[in-house]
Amino acid sequence: MKWLLKMAALLAAALALTGCGYNDFQRLDEATKSAWSEVVNQYQRRADLIDNLVNTVKGEASFEQGTLTQVIEARAKATSIQVTPETLNNPEAFKQFQAAQGELGSALSRLMVTVERYPDLKANKAFSELRVALEGTENRIAVARNRYIEAVQQYNVLARSFPTNLTGMVFGYKPKENFSVANEAAISTAPKVDFGPAPAASR
Repeated sequence: MKWLLKMAALLAAALALTGCGYNDFQRLDEATKSAWSEVVNQYQRRADLIDNLVNTVKGEASFEQGTLTQVIEARAKATSIQVTPETLNNPEAFKQFQAAQGELGSALSRLMVTVERYPDLKANKAFSELRVALEGTENRIAVARNRYIEAVQQYNVLARSFPTNLTGMVFGYKPKENFSVANEAAISTAPKVDFGPAPAASR
């Protein structure tokens, strides 16, 4: 009899947790972590490609060093930020990561614009291959970010809706940070390309 009562109590508890969204929190929390991991992986891929890109651009003796330095410094800052699954629940850390990646993206865009003034560098096969790889990576970043945004939206709806918000408070499932609208607008703005005269060839 006692065994039956214990089983009934466990079954009732399981049904209560299911009804209050506990299992949904588990599922969506894992979905956001998985989506976040892909975002981080694609940003790391971009950082690795930029390292090779910088080394290639350095071969152009007359290239504007200020633009190159900005990319190097932005990459160093972006890769110095330690990213963990806990970053998703730390608004300040998330914003720092987002800002650093935004700065790196802007510096990279300026570098690509400047390259338009260097025909020899544009014609360099190694640079051309890296450029194609970077464009592909930027597309992967956009896809990964969109998947993360969607995953967080689903999770946050659950975390803010009644009565599942009560379950969230009891078990510590707080709304997660998402990429800001301002950052999205800045990243989606195409850089203005200045096809100014190429520097005079050194003799």
